[in-house]
Amino acid sequence: MLDYFALGLLFFVGIVLFYGIIVLHDIPYEIAVHRNHPHQDAIHATGWVSLFTLHALWPFLWIWAMAYREDRGWGFSDGKPAQVHVAHLEQQMAEVLQRLERLEGQRGTPQQPAPPAREEDV
Repeated sequence: MLDYFALGLLFFVGIVLFYGIIVLHDIPYEIAVHRNHPHQDAIHATGWVSLFTLHALWPFLWIWAMAYREDRGWGFSDGKPAQVHVAHLEQQMAEVLQRLERLEGQRGTPQQPAPPAREEDV
């Protein structure tokens, strides 16, 4: 009787470990789905590949899944729309052009660039 109980317990533990590993490898994918990650499918596929590498890729998958959030993207943004940055760059460019014109006006006429040297002259 104990032999059958031990055999049943062995099968039960084996099945729980098997499905536990599958659930464990799927955690980064579930995080990606929850965060509406743009690379959900790649994370899921790499999770399955990670099973064959004894979960060596799993920590990187977890970091990859956690790096993105729908409200702030990848976290490299300052929260301002792109138009604000473009307007700021345009303003800076206008200031640089004004300074350049002012400096050229102080020197007189702008210098013409020297013609390129010919090979015969060298």
